[in-house]
Amino acid sequence: MKKYRGIFLKNEKEIAIMHEANKIVSNILDIFEKEVRPGVETMLFEEIAQDECLSNGVKPAFQGYCGYPYAICCSVNEQVVHGFPSNRTLLEGDIVSFDMGVVLNGFFADSARTFTVGEVKPEVEKLVAVTKEALWKGIKKAVVGNSLSDISQAVQEHSEQNGYAVIRRFVGHGIGVALHEKPEIPNFVSRGMVDVPLQSGMVLAIEPMLAMGTHEVEILSDKWTAVTKDGKYSAHFEHSVAVTPNGPLVLSHWAKNQL
Repeated sequence: MKKYRGIFLKNEKEIAIMHEANKIVSNILDIFEKEVRPGVETMLFEEIAQDECLSNGVKPAFQGYCGYPYAICCSVNEQVVHGFPSNRTLLEGDIVSFDMGVVLNGFFADSARTFTVGEVKPEVEKLVAVTKEALWKGIKKAVVGNSLSDISQAVQEHSEQNGYAVIRRFVGHGIGVALHEKPEIPNFVSRGMVDVPLQSGMVLAIEPMLAMGTHEVEILSDKWTAVTKDGKYSAHFEHSVAVTPNGPLVLSHWAKNQL
């Protein structure tokens, strides 16, 4: 595997394995979407994830990572990321974000989506829609000849133009034989940002997290769950994307969200 500025570049065979792994994740998230409704306990989704990993012959990527105890991250409403599945019941008007990853033949896959639970307020519906749009704005910039900052800027501009705060504590990342590889991919541009020209063979997990209020977060006593400091809703979408000579290849693609 070649390297560019410390970043692993994947060949076609390796990208094909990652594509297959991400398809499994995408299928699991499709199943989650069908099960999201008022009255469902979030632990149901952990059970589905475990069963699907077993039936597909893959390992959950998150379980055991730095001590994380579950296969999925399940974050409800003001929970930004890394929420635990539990006996918490989803309620009408909630939103729930699922972050899921698997390991196949030594390569990692990673994707996230946010779903609405029953009828939600229009401003909440807009938050989810804009977060998804911001992801695709970033993906479209993942082309040879651009830089990481082009992705970051596209996400930030679309988010802030629509009145949402970009969570700054958590960022996207490279992915491959490790869940988190170089480079970091902020969803905002800062003066101290380390910019890198995009090269064919990079695989990037792009994942905007937006909030209706402040971008500031705090970590709960479980030492994992991140919540917005003001308690306002947050949404999260993520795709694993390969940079290719023909443009971005969305490895964790789901059919109804096409470029």
